[in-house]
Amino acid sequence: MPSFKGEFEHSVDNKGRVAFPAKLRKALSPQANEQFTILRGIEPCLYLYPGDEWEKVEDKLSEISSFSSRGRTVKRNFLRYAEDLSLDKQNRIPIPSSLKEYAGIDGTAIFIGNGEMIEVWSPEKLEEIDSNLSSDAYSDMFEQVMSGNKPEED
Repeated sequence: MPSFKGEFEHSVDNKGRVAFPAKLRKALSPQANEQFTILRGIEPCLYLYPGDEWEKVEDKLSEISSFSSRGRTVKRNFLRYAEDLSLDKQNRIPIPSSLKEYAGIDGTAIFIGNGEMIEVWSPEKLEEIDSNLSSDAYSDMFEQVMSGNKPEED
C-alpha cells in the first residue's frame, strides 16, 4: 500500500499540465500503472487517487445504496466530477479545466501526500485553509482523531 507524504509545489503550464512530483511517483505501487482518477475534494482542492487505490474507493461506493436519497446524493456529487488520467512521457498530469477552476489552480499547484491519495491545492486556497486553523484547534483535532475519542458536544 502506498503512503504518500510531503508537500511539493509545481508550475502548471498553459495546457493545464503539471509535473507529477518524483518523490510521490516513487511511492506509486506498480499496480497503479501510472493511472489516476482525479476529482473534486470536499475542501476546495482536488483528490488524486492512483488507479489501484481508486479501485478500493469504488468498492466502498458500491456498498452505498442507490435506493436512499443520501446514498444517491453522495455518489452523484462525489463521482460526477471524477476523471481518469495518466502520466504522459514527461511524467506530467493534465488537470481538466473544470477541476482547475473549482480548486482555483492557475499557475501553481501544490501536491500534498495524504496517505493513500494525494491532494492538489492552489497556494491561495491552501493558505486560506491553513490560516483559519489555529494551533490549538489543530492540537485538539489531532488528539481526538488519533486517540479515537469522539468530539465533545458544544
